[in-house]
Amino acid sequence: MYAVAWMSGTLFSFCLMAIGARELSGELSVFQILLCRSVIGLLCICISIVISISTQKINLRTDRLGLNIFRNIFHFAGQYGWFLGIGALPLAEVFALEFTVPIWTLIIAAIFLKEKITLTKIVSVLLGMAGVLIIVQPGYAIVDPISFIVLGAAVCYAISHTATKSLSASESAISILFYMCLIQLPIGLLLSIGNWSWPVGLQWLWLIIIGMTALSAHFCMAKAMQYAEVTKVITLDFLRLPLIALVGISLYAETFEISLVLGGALMFIANLVVLRRRRVS
Repeated sequence: MYAVAWMSGTLFSFCLMAIGARELSGELSVFQILLCRSVIGLLCICISIVISISTQKINLRTDRLGLNIFRNIFHFAGQYGWFLGIGALPLAEVFALEFTVPIWTLIIAAIFLKEKITLTKIVSVLLGMAGVLIIVQPGYAIVDPISFIVLGAAVCYAISHTATKSLSASESAISILFYMCLIQLPIGLLLSIGNWSWPVGLQWLWLIIIGMTALSAHFCMAKAMQYAEVTKVITLDFLRLPLIALVGISLYAETFEISLVLGGALMFIANLVVLRRRRVS
């Protein structure tokens, strides 16, 4: 029950963040949105540190600054591609392609972290790639180039996740989040300063929503994993796809594509194959 409650917060956060990104698309540059996201995230983290510092010792020191920088360059690139896709593609397609992140992570971890390549992992990768082909439909439909940007964003997220896995062996979660905002803030500032436009009216509200939901989504998922197995959490997380499809249909008159459900289902099965194998072993 607790896991379902926390995952409901995750689903709500991701969907609300996507709505905010769609509402700001074409009004503010993606780089500016990412800058504001980092500023809001950094403020929230600093406030939480100040509030909790009297009850627990918080260590923000890092001996792996280079890996933190490497991780956040790719994480920033992944966010850029995701936000770009939200503004140009059906919301459900962006979310479906995002489900390839665990597949790319398997491949990258095998190459750089020397994780063992098993038959289960190979089957998972093949199922995931089949899901991508069903969604993108090369040779059948006119392929939107933005789809490949979103896939590239998924690869960047996978590289970031692999780096996070390495960092988590020596760094605390709050430290990783702190350096994420701290490092990405100047990157966003540098890239947005040439095309700066001061937000007005509701734009400020959407920026705040994006900054808050970006943190709450990951916080709620982490809490859900404390109360349930990873396989259950991933199963609940897959509900993001039909949920965001309903949002796209009701708010933005997007059409329902059965290929998104079929492709997303294959990627969902691919992720479960590996997770269940890990649990057994």
